Amino acid sequence: MGAWRLLVVVCALVLSFPVYGADPTTIRIGYLTREEEPAIPQTFLEPVVDDEGVQGARLAIADNNTTGRFLNQSFELVEAVVPQDGSVEEAVRALAADGVRLLVADLRGDALAAAAAVPEAREMLIFNTRAPDDALRNEGCRANLLHVAPSRRMLADGLAQYLALRRWTNWLLVVGRTPEDAAYADALRRAAKRFGARIVEEKTWTFEDANRRVDTGHVTMQSEVPTFTQAREHDVLVVADEADRFGEYLPYRTWLPRPVAGTHGLVPTAWARVHEQWGATQLHSRFERQAGRWMRARDYTAWTAVRAVGEAATRTGSTDPEALAAYIRGPDFALPAFKGQGLTFREWDGQLRQPVLLAGPRTLVSVSPQPGFLHQFSELDTLGDDRPESRCRNRS
Repeated sequence: MGAWRLLVVVCALVLSFPVYGADPTTIRIGYLTREEEPAIPQTFLEPVVDDEGVQGARLAIADNNTTGRFLNQSFELVEAVVPQDGSVEEAVRALAADGVRLLVADLRGDALAAAAAVPEAREMLIFNTRAPDDALRNEGCRANLLHVAPSRRMLADGLAQYLALRRWTNWLLVVGRTPEDAAYADALRRAAKRFGARIVEEKTWTFEDANRRVDTGHVTMQSEVPTFTQAREHDVLVVADEADRFGEYLPYRTWLPRPVAGTHGLVPTAWARVHEQWGATQLHSRFERQAGRWMRARDYTAWTAVRAVGEAATRTGSTDPEALAAYIRGPDFALPAFKGQGLTFREWDGQLRQPVLLAGPRTLVSVSPQPGFLHQFSELDTLGDDRPESRCRNRS
């Protein structure tokens, strides 16, 4: 009788291990983006990049498959690129018809909202890896939408904490002319109030942007910027220029000798090429071998989203998209992502908790949350909308 019991136990153990000779089960992850004219960098030191985001997703697929082959799991990236005048809704329908239930969305805010609202998307788990819009985490939140990209409020709070720590609490705020610049400025105003800073003066950039590369461009900037930045006494100039039209020209030209922070100078970001801690150097190296360039923030968030699926598959042993989505949303999920701690999703708005890097042009200056900014559950929830502040009501 004992021999029979032993045989049953051995058989159960054998059956519980992967069958390496069998065909692996494939987990298909969609990647959706829209064609755009590549941004022209301010300097020839920066390359013109037309594959931002997707390269991070491709690297994560390779990483997932490295682990997956031991568990008889295979991962495939289904890439969909919508033309500039094309319909993201139609692309989502096509991906759904193709069986995709896990979708990485590298889209701007309006396109992302349209994609998530498609009826076929209700059966999907969509990862927002680009749009920082705070409205998408509040009134516009959805049960099928998780946010890997940090929100503008998270970035602004990360910066404000550091400036408060340095006691640079009097800000001159300079704002660009695009709607994105205005939204970033809103997040900065909120962060200033939240962490005890004071905006002593606010100015809107009104100069033309087309004269910087002519022979006398630096002379023009050298005369315009000091005059423009004359203001009440302040500790730091905080700039909101997501469009990257003028912010690079503020450092070293201000009327008073003051540091510059925000979208330029000292920049709060999800990822930066100067980040080398917690094993980040090896991620940079692998990415550079694959893409031939540095990893950018959109590459990192896309990598993180695809790796979240891989981590869930490893932990659960499942390849069922519904089971993976449930685990990613659940309390046991934590993703190692080269930021010194496991990253988790907030249940109230779907935002990924993560440290915010504060990067200079050639070095990592700091990482927020800063010491002393405490929270009853997680210090990471001092960045962005905490549970009592959230206006998300559509997650159930």
